Amino acid sequence: MASKLAGLTRREFIRAGGAVLTLLVMPLARAAAPTLIGVRVWPAPDYTRVTIEHDQPLEFRQMMLKDPDRLVLDLEGVEFNSVLASLPGKILDDDPQIKLIRAGRFKPGVVRIVIELKGEVKPQLFALKPIGSYGHRLVIDLYPAVPPDPLLALLEKRAQDDPFAPADPATTADRKPRAEVSDITRLVTVVIDPGHGGEDPGAIGAGGSREKEVTLAIARRLKAKIDAQPNMRALLTRDGDYFIPLHQRVAKARRVKADLFVSVHADAFMKPTARGSSVFVLSENGASSSAARWLADRENAADLIGGVNLGNKDPHLARTLLDLSQTATINDSFKLARAVLNEIGGINDLHKGHVEQAGFAVLKAPDIPSILVETAFISNPEEEKRLTDEAYQNQMAEALLAGMKRYFAQNPPAAKSKLAKLY
Repeated sequence: MASKLAGLTRREFIRAGGAVLTLLVMPLARAAAPTLIGVRVWPAPDYTRVTIEHDQPLEFRQMMLKDPDRLVLDLEGVEFNSVLASLPGKILDDDPQIKLIRAGRFKPGVVRIVIELKGEVKPQLFALKPIGSYGHRLVIDLYPAVPPDPLLALLEKRAQDDPFAPADPATTADRKPRAEVSDITRLVTVVIDPGHGGEDPGAIGAGGSREKEVTLAIARRLKAKIDAQPNMRALLTRDGDYFIPLHQRVAKARRVKADLFVSVHADAFMKPTARGSSVFVLSENGASSSAARWLADRENAADLIGGVNLGNKDPHLARTLLDLSQTATINDSFKLARAVLNEIGGINDLHKGHVEQAGFAVLKAPDIPSILVETAFISNPEEEKRLTDEAYQNQMAEALLAGMKRYFAQNPPAAKSKLAKLY
């Protein structure tokens, strides 16, 4: 190259040098810094989640400090903006894990977030790639050092209740039992699973209704009705707007030795004309229809949307999400599903007149009869209005309870569980 430059005029040499300089400098140009576009806080009894959404990957460093307990998080290559300025105001006084959050410019190109804690926690931080309507997300999960015990929560609730007090009229005034259960001689436990929650809204209707809110409303009504029964008690996998991974929903049911597991959802399809209620059980050998397979794939994607730490190797997960091979459990699930489907048919059209099957991850408890109920199509404008109507929500809860009672009338529970003995 030197020989070529030797024969150039001064002006040509400067031009050539400028071209070389440009080639050397352009690859060193710095990429645009990540921009923070949203922060969200989801407090829950099990853990508190903080989600930081940004438009491209970012680097971060973390450290735990004591006296007081706090998590310090440094975001590299980020400028402080109004999104971070809003973070302190998102912390509720009753947040079980977080006392307060501070955020500010630590040094040029670094933003520091300090999360002051109410006690010792085990933090899990992980990044999520864009999916659905979300961009990149940095997730901060703050788990208490001593996890809450759902069994203990049930026992405390039982101790607070007066077993001789009359049932709440608000939950019993409109009750018209369609099946009596005289053979239940012990307390039975039903775990109710409101689908979706937190970062995962579930399906969204044309009117803006979100599946996660509909399912929680119906689940709360169902829990109240079950708890009003003298021989039944219910536990919700979530009782607020927060995300619970699918395997943890199953694990909760197993920890309290549940007799039944009922997952509540609101269906959606690409065409708004689809309508009707459905009941599903787990399939060992493929879905009962292509639509059932599509629905199971969509529901199983909740972990991707809600955000699961795939790097967390939980040994309990391997034991929980076994391929369900116990034929007896599947048979019991079918019996429960048929009883519930029969009752639901009295308040709404059925999408199909039989129980369907698909590989729903949330139905994989190997020892608990489990069903997934699609209460109606939230993607159908007419059914969306019904799903947000309190009267319909109440009717659906009544139908689900009646189906359970019908199931127990025909399949009395086995000998007392350890849970019942503790009462």
